[in-house]
Amino acid sequence: MRAIWKGAVSFGLVNVPVRLFAATEENDIRFHQVHREDGGRIRYKRTCSVCGEEVSYDDIAKGYETSDGQLVILTDEDLDQLPVATSHEIDVVEFVPSTQVDPILFAKTYYLEPDAKAAKPYALLREALIETERMAIVKVALRQKETLAVLRVRDRVILLQTMLWPDEVRKPDFQILDSDVELRPQELKMAASLVESMAADFEPEQFSDSYREAVVELIDAKLERGESAQLPAKDDAKDDKTSEVIDLLTALQRSVDRARGVDSGSSADGAAPAEEEPAKPAKTAAKKSAPAKKAPAKKTAPAKKAPAAKKAAPAKKAASKSA
Repeated sequence: MRAIWKGAVSFGLVNVPVRLFAATEENDIRFHQVHREDGGRIRYKRTCSVCGEEVSYDDIAKGYETSDGQLVILTDEDLDQLPVATSHEIDVVEFVPSTQVDPILFAKTYYLEPDAKAAKPYALLREALIETERMAIVKVALRQKETLAVLRVRDRVILLQTMLWPDEVRKPDFQILDSDVELRPQELKMAASLVESMAADFEPEQFSDSYREAVVELIDAKLERGESAQLPAKDDAKDDKTSEVIDLLTALQRSVDRARGVDSGSSADGAAPAEEEPAKPAKTAAKKSAPAKKAPAKKTAPAKKAPAAKKAAPAKKAASKSA
């Protein structure tokens, strides 16, 4: 697992340095929308509902629509002026009984791992929560947003569970529940007896996602029967940012490889890198024009020997005269 946040739990004068890890993950099978005929991915364009033109990310702003139909546009400059929570401290506000926290408020769960030097204060906080059967109500800034959370213990690990704010929980408004319903004692007794007959200890390992398992079996069966196809080549790199990133990395890698090849060639021949690339066409041209190069070679050879012959000739004449 990879830590997504690093800070410290602070309660009283005790400070416990910790790292935050996501405790849950979703294992749902995700499908892409594809063209039934050729398997191509279905793409959606960002278009304006007023002018109908396609809009780029640079021209997109955040808009808030009021209840009376007014639209307030917020730019990045407006949002940058807002105060941002960046504190790396989990501030304990109070300790409350575990039974008083409604599970409907729980949002996302994280593991808290102590630093190497914080094992003792970490264990102290953990055992205190277990002994008192309480949870710690805390405030923490995650992703530049302050949120309410609780600290509780599970399997010797302190969990941080983010919570919804009270105004984020909807109130049920079902008029049928306001009516009085008469329940006879015999009915209550039979319902309680039925509950007791089905009572058991909760073991989550006994349950599994039957739909997901059936989808996996279906996919495996199609693969075994050969009912699959290769992904079509992507030709929409302009619209797909991922393709742009991959193409950019490929181009950079090729540039690095080419630069390394030029450096190795220049170190061996002593030539400048700029003159290395035309070397290949020069060699090719040399092979084609080989006869043209041999002809000048024959002319230059006698030219160099001619002065030697002229100098040697007077020596022979002098020798003959002396004889």
